[in-house]
Amino acid sequence: MEQRNENKTELKMIKMSDVQSQTVDWLWYPFIPYGKLTIIQGDPGDGKTTLILNIAARLSKGEGLDNDMKVTEPVKIIYQTAEDGLADTVKPRLELAEAVCERIMVIDETEKSLSMIDERLETAIKRTGARVLILDPIQAYLGGTMDMNRANEARDMTKRLSLLAEKYKCAILLIGHMNKAGGNKAAYRGMGSIDFFAVARSVLLVGRIEGEPDLRAVVQIKNNLAAFGHSKAFRLTETGFEWIGDYEITADEVLGGIAPKVNKLEQAKKMLRELAETSTSVQSSEIFDMAEDLNISKRTLENAKKELGIKARRIGNSWYWDLNKVKPE
Repeated sequence: MEQRNENKTELKMIKMSDVQSQTVDWLWYPFIPYGKLTIIQGDPGDGKTTLILNIAARLSKGEGLDNDMKVTEPVKIIYQTAEDGLADTVKPRLELAEAVCERIMVIDETEKSLSMIDERLETAIKRTGARVLILDPIQAYLGGTMDMNRANEARDMTKRLSLLAEKYKCAILLIGHMNKAGGNKAAYRGMGSIDFFAVARSVLLVGRIEGEPDLRAVVQIKNNLAAFGHSKAFRLTETGFEWIGDYEITADEVLGGIAPKVNKLEQAKKMLRELAETSTSVQSSEIFDMAEDLNISKRTLENAKKELGIKARRIGNSWYWDLNKVKPE
């Protein structure tokens, strides 16, 4: 007699004609999407938490790090940390960043530690309306029986989180320490199974910049939703955090401790300063041609123009850049 399989899962089919097309909603284009998982990884002490706390602080005030972080109103955030004390470390750092702490919340783990598959995550997102959930670090939120080095368990955990992110259109950020496999690709240096990397739609590498002890790089090493973003940088100062923006550096240079090639932004500013020594106004097309010869992108050139306070004006059918207010270095 044939035995019935009680654990058999019912087959359900979805016609693509019944699926409503949607565009990706971004918290920070093209680095952090809403409704998806993003991993931010790097070596311990290299500034991951500093970066994420300053992003949280800006969002709590309805501000962004740069023009690609489209924030029109204050954002509520859930921040879980297993490494830093709330009272003596996290709160002071948020206050230093001038965060609106009323909008940054923590799930109380006094009675029971939290895990990545804990029902309290969904309850907290639903109750608070949080648009961002941060788990710092990933390794601390596996749960006692989970092994992140086993592909099936890692994929199951991250799949549940990704469904949660999609359901509530919440950006879930997983902060991860790198392992010590020097020279390996960044994808394989993230602690644990490659499946964590596989399920995330965006992965950012945070690391030191050789020869610049106070600078940290942010390099996108995976993006399944858009073109790769331009590498960024920030400075760790005595008073906290300073966002720099576009920076010319690669993941290989960060991982290998290799000094980056000439910083294109600084190169662009140097070019404009040299032009200002002999000219007060130069046709913009001529400047763009000069930049192209130096392999300086239009975006980097525009950033240099902005930093130097250069204004453009139209004369007849042509645009000119006024260089008369550019100060020598």
